[in-house]
Amino acid sequence: MPNPNVIVSIIKGFEPSVARALAEKLRVEGGVTIQLEEGRQARLDPDNPRSTGYLQVLEGLSKQRLPVYLELDPQTQTITQLLIPHVTRVVGLKPLEGGLLGVELEFSHARHVLRQDQANYGELEKQLREAEASAKPVIVSEDDYHNIIDVRPFVPSPDGPEVPSRPFPLLAPRIKTSPLYWLKDFSYKFWYWCWWPWWWFKCRCISKKKAQQVFNTMKATSCDPLTVPAPCIPFLYPDDGCWARAHEMCRLMINMGLSPKKVWIQGSLHVNTANNPNCGVFWGWHVAPILCVRSCFFFTKTMVIDPSLFDTPVTKPVWKSIQGDPGASLTDSAASIYYLWGNITDPSYTETNFYLNYYRLQLQNRANQYGPPPYANCP
Repeated sequence: MPNPNVIVSIIKGFEPSVARALAEKLRVEGGVTIQLEEGRQARLDPDNPRSTGYLQVLEGLSKQRLPVYLELDPQTQTITQLLIPHVTRVVGLKPLEGGLLGVELEFSHARHVLRQDQANYGELEKQLREAEASAKPVIVSEDDYHNIIDVRPFVPSPDGPEVPSRPFPLLAPRIKTSPLYWLKDFSYKFWYWCWWPWWWFKCRCISKKKAQQVFNTMKATSCDPLTVPAPCIPFLYPDDGCWARAHEMCRLMINMGLSPKKVWIQGSLHVNTANNPNCGVFWGWHVAPILCVRSCFFFTKTMVIDPSLFDTPVTKPVWKSIQGDPGASLTDSAASIYYLWGNITDPSYTETNFYLNYYRLQLQNRANQYGPPPYANCP
């Protein structure tokens, strides 16, 4: 049965309101009460050093109409733990080594797991399998290491988040074998080589120096983990959200007069990083922008721009090599492709901005819990 000291709910309001500076409000008012659905309440303790950060995250979740997972002290009803759930569909389940159940969530490239030693394992597994079979959205809460700890039905409401009506297809390599595709590809390459010098000098390919400048410009948009002011890009939360980061970077590059594309990698990926308190992240896939960069003697290289992993542009083989799966597959796409599987686009950047906001809050909540990255315990 659900933990009675846990609330998963939409935020209805704050008492007093959060118009005043947050830290000052907590001190002067002796705390803030969070109004939740079904008349439930939670309170922020002004003596808890995390409460100011909690209030900032709660205010952000309220603006996005997203649910929050709260663990409360049973005596005082003050918040002792805050997590940001996924409102999503379960699109795949598979057993993993170590007695783990891998859970593939829509709109996520992170590896989510259900541990056999998790309380209520049987009930949570049943809920996840039912969610996969029904394709209905659920609210999935997990700890900062992506261990699932709570699953609840998602009931749409005017005050709650919206979930797209069409499920995304399961992730699978795209195989391009039709005669029309190969004819189109050959025609493009023939035309490209006829105009090779023009492309090298003037058109889509840039110099190495320019590529580094573009990389630096993208990296400069990185979020301050404690304040996450929009429109910053949450590179310091490498766990998830790469497709939104890549789409925003492509938008910025296009505004700079460049012609980016994207490269997608799919496999059993594991990357070491000091920007996660566990010193590593697991992915099922990943994506980043690519640019054509001029080399010597009219040659060109495709360089990946990925500030979540590197400090400089790198080639696709280098980018692939650090992601822990030599057998992973790479697929290029146009910059306009927001989500590869299904060739989904986001021309208005509505979904891009939604998920950038979502992962900014995840970054801020982590920094409030563990301090800002990079983490000193990581090699």
